[in-house]
Amino acid sequence: MRIPAHSVCTAIRDDIVSGVFERGSRLTEDQLARRYGVSRVPIREALRTLESEGFVVTRRHAGAHVAEPTEQEAADLLDMRALLEPLGAARAAQRRTEAHLKVLRGLVRLGQERARRGQGEDLRSLGGWFHETLAQASGSPALTALLTQLRHKIAWMYAVEQPSQPVEAWAEHGAIVDAVARGDAERARALTALHAERSLSLHRLKRPERGRVRVSQHVVNTASVRN
Repeated sequence: MRIPAHSVCTAIRDDIVSGVFERGSRLTEDQLARRYGVSRVPIREALRTLESEGFVVTRRHAGAHVAEPTEQEAADLLDMRALLEPLGAARAAQRRTEAHLKVLRGLVRLGQERARRGQGEDLRSLGGWFHETLAQASGSPALTALLTQLRHKIAWMYAVEQPSQPVEAWAEHGAIVDAVARGDAERARALTALHAERSLSLHRLKRPERGRVRVSQHVVNTASVRN
């Protein structure tokens, strides 16, 4: 059975984002192959993909390392999101399907309910699903891929606090969905831009910690891989 490189890539990316592999740490093919229980071939392919995404750098005579973005590069991520998320919302207003609307409305209902109950951890997951679905509703695979990559990198570089008024934050989500449902691209764009601007104060830059890579085993999920 050959494990797809994209599954290995997802596993390594998740470990980079969560801090299992610290910024600047070396990534060897043998080390990664043992950790994920795969051969070196998908590891090699995954590292190439992660290098193209900016999570990994290859140094001459030193091999692959986790990238070390500067504070300016981290700030640029938030600026890019502030430009691209409103564009995605505007496109969603023009291209969304009824299926997209059903999912978005369902997420807003759940978010508003959890916000009233103060269930913060649920809100974090629901917020991620909301923005992922909104990006998919744009009907642009390229834009969706860029936004997905930005979300991964922002989660890597920043700790994000919960808003002090989560009910209001989810009311903003609801207003965005209403604009998308009406096909009002400009209002969807404006509301999403305002929502992104208000969330900036919740982001705190993570400071990298120097130390050894954690050694807990992470086996790639092969449930969907066929012989």
